[in-house]
Amino acid sequence: MKKRVISLLVVSLFQLVILPCCNTFGNTEKLNTVLQQAEKGEAQSQCELGKMYYEGSGVTQDYNEAIKWYKKAAEQGNTKAQFCLGDRYYYADGVDQDYNEAIKWYKKAAELGDVNAQTFLGDMYYYACGIAQNYKEAYRWYKKAAEQGDVNSQSLLGSVYYYGEGVPQDYNEAYKWYKKAAEQGEKSAQYFLGGMYAEGEGVSQDYNEAKKWYRKSAEQGNAIAQYFLGRMYYDGEGVPQDYNEAFKWYKKAAEQGYARAQAQLAVIYHIGYGDIDQNYQEAVKWYKAAAEQGEVKCQMSLSGMYISGEGTPKIILKLINGLFWHLLKAI
Repeated sequence: MKKRVISLLVVSLFQLVILPCCNTFGNTEKLNTVLQQAEKGEAQSQCELGKMYYEGSGVTQDYNEAIKWYKKAAEQGNTKAQFCLGDRYYYADGVDQDYNEAIKWYKKAAELGDVNAQTFLGDMYYYACGIAQNYKEAYRWYKKAAEQGDVNSQSLLGSVYYYGEGVPQDYNEAYKWYKKAAEQGEKSAQYFLGGMYAEGEGVSQDYNEAKKWYRKSAEQGNAIAQYFLGRMYYDGEGVPQDYNEAFKWYKKAAEQGYARAQAQLAVIYHIGYGDIDQNYQEAVKWYKAAAEQGEVKCQMSLSGMYISGEGTPKIILKLINGLFWHLLKAI
């Protein structure tokens, strides 16, 4: 027993004292190697040193030093450093926010083929982040990244074609890019692909395929896909009508704040469908959640419940609120 206690003490001493010293020595050795190479002008080491200073890995965190070494590497054409430098300026991370500098470095990296920079630059043009909105430029950079296999850009390129933003609307091209991304597990693309099968856009209408792709997206937590999968079961569209399944998916979407699902959930509780018992309190709760997001029918249904006292006390304040709910929202 005594020998076992001594052994445990030796192991603990090694873990607490000796091992950290070895790690520190290893970090110092790595820092010295990287620093020597960086000072000789080796771009990859300069980028690595910038990262070490940025993260405080093996050195005291120092954003100024991080920017200095990122810039040295970036000026030599290191795309990773160019992208990181763009991030620093975009997010005001260690430097003053400067969208022009951010775009400058993102564009340098993107033009050298950096897929992350291409995608981010596409986003900046698409969403007008620090730059004038330009769908054609967004399309150009999304396409470059998509052709390199970037799954997010493939999905975004699908949307550009679907909505005809910066290019002529083309459902066939939209389907092509959505499918590439969906097959790699991108949940937004899976939802859009399900919608195209449901509506027969760019592909023959196929409810089984619609359900398949909606479900894949819904299972990844996409609230809109959850709503549309619920609606297929609610309406019996391409599947046997099943109010319990509809309720399950509506509830998942509603709990994420999706107003249309909140509205449908309220109706189910208000009337009672399948195995779901009528529950006025829950109906009021979900009508109110949807009403507050501007769902006019829910505002009117909520007014009716306040007037009749369904799920809420018949008190004058709520009566007035109910009578004028939809009018107040319109002001």
